[in-house]
Amino acid sequence: MSDTKKSFAPMIAIVGCDGSGKSTVGEHILNWVSRYGPAKSAHLGKQSGNLGRSLMSLPLIGRWIEGVISRKLKSVQSSKAKNQTPKMFPALVMYGFTIRRVRRFRRMMALRKKGMIVVTDRFPQLDQPKSFDGPALDVNASGNAVVRWLARRERAAFEWMTSHHPDLVIRLNVDVETAFARKPDHRKDALRKKIEVAPLLKFNGAPIVDIETVQPLERVLEEARAAVDHTFAARGYRASSADSKSA
Repeated sequence: MSDTKKSFAPMIAIVGCDGSGKSTVGEHILNWVSRYGPAKSAHLGKQSGNLGRSLMSLPLIGRWIEGVISRKLKSVQSSKAKNQTPKMFPALVMYGFTIRRVRRFRRMMALRKKGMIVVTDRFPQLDQPKSFDGPALDVNASGNAVVRWLARRERAAFEWMTSHHPDLVIRLNVDVETAFARKPDHRKDALRKKIEVAPLLKFNGAPIVDIETVQPLERVLEEARAAVDHTFAARGYRASSADSKSA
């Protein structure tokens, strides 16, 4: 084990397509790892929905601002689908989300440095740029020099974040029909794309345990607990007491 690894408390990442059960499994695992020490959760995704809801709460101009950002995000998505370089303002919006993610990541790393076990919802990755919590901007794209500069800055931020890979990645797998039944407000084609991309993510060599979440929930949680216990045992952690176990 490297000295760098020893200096941080363990980090468990819960990843998977929307509708795979990340929130349910994450909450359960957060409670489970508290047997090994103080623990906190951290969301490491883009959180554009949370920002939109916050903006909408602003008096008078909230809905207008949220609408502008929403349209710009759709513009970026359209550019990615057509393999085009986004325009200036959409690129600035996406880079703004990256800045927020880096700040949350730094806060999460500070907690680990203090000995706090962290369970994350999502985790940044570089295996599949422009999808699934990866960079939104293309460093190889032609066009606006400022947008290309932003893309390089974003890439550097993701390289730094992904250099701190988790002690364990719990990857929750689900089929598109189950995911859509759980998330009917999502587009089925978008869910299908995420499901196809999920197995391609390597998270910079982090240990990955795949769990099928179409099976009964108790079985899913049992497999997740077993993977976590194996990881903590390998790092020399011992649970505080058998009585604190929670299913």
